[in-house]
Amino acid sequence: MESVEVVVAHPERATVRIGDVFLKIDSDQARIDAEVAAMARAPVPTPQILWRTPPVLALAALTGSALGRLGAPSTASSAAWSAAGAAVRILHDAPLPPKPGRGLDELAAELDGACEWLITNNVLPADLVTRNRRIAEAALRPWAPVFTHGDLQLAHVFVDADEVTGVIDWSEAASGDAMYDLATLTLGHTEHLGDVIAGYGTDVDLDVIRAWWSLRSLRGVRWLVEHGFDPSAPGCEIDVLKTQAM
Repeated sequence: MESVEVVVAHPERATVRIGDVFLKIDSDQARIDAEVAAMARAPVPTPQILWRTPPVLALAALTGSALGRLGAPSTASSAAWSAAGAAVRILHDAPLPPKPGRGLDELAAELDGACEWLITNNVLPADLVTRNRRIAEAALRPWAPVFTHGDLQLAHVFVDADEVTGVIDWSEAASGDAMYDLATLTLGHTEHLGDVIAGYGTDVDLDVIRAWWSLRSLRGVRWLVEHGFDPSAPGCEIDVLKTQAM
């Protein structure tokens, strides 16, 4: 009998692996609907859908391995990171999906709420939050919307022989800011930003990417704490905020 590996689990959703099959269980049917629709539209490789019986979505495993994990060094080559950047550019050049992303007012409100929560609950020093908030505000500007993945963590991009074999977890896909995807992909792995940009090409604003590193981390710390994860693990969100504020 195949062993069951819990990939991720929290009160909203869980993903388990059984052999070469991933089972995604989600309490929000609309989120699964959005993921399936996004994979159908995406012009980059995505997992094969094996079957779907709400609230479960079964996906075939991708070949290769993830670019890496937040908090650990990536063993992927520079060529693999560049290939990831090229795949992101293909996605961003595709026709917009019907789902709208967060607007500036919503993002600003989320940033306000995250910073207030972090300070009020003594999760982080006020000066660290304030310095990162100042950096994060550069992301809150008008942008030309593109087809974004919306949660393009390096663990969601699979490569083999320096080629992208697939991108997983499309539930947050929407029209949005291209720099957010690039920032999410390189969060905690700034040493590979140059490789990603080389593959992506032009139209990259480094200041906005850095701003998204701070904004995503400020929001992420609260979510991680409230869902039972540790944002203070070496190389993760709190370390990113400390590095940003240096």
